[in-house]
Amino acid sequence: MDFALTEEQLLIRETARAFCDREIVPHARDWDRTERMDLGIVAKLADVGFLGCALPEEYGGMGLDTISYCLVMEELGRADSSVRGIVSVNNGLAGKTIATWGTSDQKAEWLPRLCSGEALGCYGLTEPGSGSDPASLVTRAERDGDSWVINGSKIFITLGSWAGVCLVFARTGGEGPRGITCFLVPRSSDGFTARKIDGKLGLRAQDTAELFLDDVRVPDSARLGDEGAGFKVAMSALDNGRISLAAGSVGIAQGCVDACLAYAADRTQFGRSIATFQLVQELIADTAVETEAARMLAWRAAFLADAGEPYTLAASQAKYYASEVAVRSANAAVQVHGGYGYIDEFPVQKYLRDARVSTLYEGTSQIQKLLIGRALTGESAFL
Repeated sequence: MDFALTEEQLLIRETARAFCDREIVPHARDWDRTERMDLGIVAKLADVGFLGCALPEEYGGMGLDTISYCLVMEELGRADSSVRGIVSVNNGLAGKTIATWGTSDQKAEWLPRLCSGEALGCYGLTEPGSGSDPASLVTRAERDGDSWVINGSKIFITLGSWAGVCLVFARTGGEGPRGITCFLVPRSSDGFTARKIDGKLGLRAQDTAELFLDDVRVPDSARLGDEGAGFKVAMSALDNGRISLAAGSVGIAQGCVDACLAYAADRTQFGRSIATFQLVQELIADTAVETEAARMLAWRAAFLADAGEPYTLAASQAKYYASEVAVRSANAAVQVHGGYGYIDEFPVQKYLRDARVSTLYEGTSQIQKLLIGRALTGESAFL
């Protein structure tokens, strides 16, 4: 739908695509195989401006509008979702949250470092016993004079081993969402350790970690937002993250379309190109249409965000639909490729593995349905 994009947005997409084809695509298979990404990609992402592309210019960011940000996320998703996660978390879950809720000192301390890559940010919400129910988290922060002492653990934290600062959500009051507060915790803090999680189905090259906080002490000035307002901080971050994840999922789906078109044109069976087969065309047509629909939902959420309108519902709709489309698209792409789709000589089996987690994190598809249902009916299915 290029007609909807400005010349500047088209240039941003072209820049992102050229960067991905030059710096990411040639390495994605090896990174996936070894479960290790070259840390040097962080400096390259910073040099091109992507680490802070959605963050304010006054702090070293690009200040992109949300649709432009989606275009970058889509290209990164097409190239390698493991790299997309670096940019998405650093910008959306960490950077934008600090920009929205942080004090002037907090923004001055962290945002320039996030944009330059000096200190990546991560988002410490999920715990071993609380995933879809974040209000039940048990990590605890106890006030001690002008400081807080934090104890607990987090799991499945993107950039947990690489980040310089973590948004740690901890219980400072009673049970439920009103008892949670957010803290900006430097990873260099005494008592803060991270353990990289290997053996993942997808996003194998991405840094995913379990975090342990053992008597981690931070000053009250590290508190992000008001005491007891942490759940609101967390949910606002997820609204931004879901737009980003929707766009990245569109990138996976578009990558599947592109791969199928190239393969079907070259592959011959029964004496002719498989692109001439009706059932192959059906697989490609369904994937292409659903990809465009998912793209429009992501752009709609981005448009509402840029317009200053409520976008929580739109973000959930986009994230739910686009993540499911990514899985269906990758599954169809493997089918089009036949046996070759099952090996990593072609990208589609990696797309399938990477897409699968998009229906799980930042709110499962089932949670998105409940959020959408609550917004439409006014009735909550949550206890």
